[in-house]
Amino acid sequence: MGRPRKFEVEQVLEAARDQFWEKGYAATSLDDLMRATGLGKGSLYAAFGDKRQLFLAVLDAYAAWRLEVMRAALDGEAKAIDRLRHLFQLAARPPETTLGDTRGCLLVNSTAELASHDPEVRTRARETFAALEDLFVELLEQARAEGDLPPGTDARELGRLLLTVHQGMEFLAKTGMEREALERIGEAAIEKVLGAAPACREAKGRRRQT
Repeated sequence: MGRPRKFEVEQVLEAARDQFWEKGYAATSLDDLMRATGLGKGSLYAAFGDKRQLFLAVLDAYAAWRLEVMRAALDGEAKAIDRLRHLFQLAARPPETTLGDTRGCLLVNSTAELASHDPEVRTRARETFAALEDLFVELLEQARAEGDLPPGTDARELGRLLLTVHQGMEFLAKTGMEREALERIGEAAIEKVLGAAPACREAKGRRRQT
């Protein structure tokens, strides 16, 4: 009997997520949520407590989804540096083919709207982006172990840089920036990562000499 209940909750969270994502937390009314989920006020409150608790549950589900999608994008048998390249190529695609959609990242939107006065939202955002950063760091450590980065490479520093660039690319893609420009940003980020590698320095030197 518990499994149908779980499925129902997931459906409700998705419907509520789309409302919050479209209008923001403050502009989403209880009537909006009732209409979107098909549940009455009593059922919503019985399941989630109140509007804020429902919103926090939506954020938790969204954050878990973001991490799952990022892990899938970075997974594979290819070398770590090639998987990084692929991730930035994905970020340069038109909005409908990247993570999320043209409404932007729900976590970023919510942080901008609420973090200044809601510590729980701020904490959720910080923890989620820290987990995303860890995924970049893990891949950079693999690239270092595979010899594509020097032994002394600071994977944490580069991971933070790549996370920042990747988030910025997703935002810029949703504003309509041309794919070619986004691809150049992604290439510059990977070039920055490889810039300290001996092979890359030698190649740069040869280009300058010619």
